[in-house]
Amino acid sequence: MNDFEKDVQSKGNDFVDALKGFNYSFGFFAIIFIIGIVIQQIMS
Repeated sequence: MNDFEKDVQSKGNDFVDALKGFNYSFGFFAIIFIIGIVIQQIMS
């Protein structure tokens, strides 16, 4: 067995980490999209 497999840094579930990353990136792009819509509505 590999030494790295014996002593892992994070014992948490990888799905939770992937879900957090997806949610943060989705939230960031949603905020950028909403800001763009607000600016478009102000300009027109």
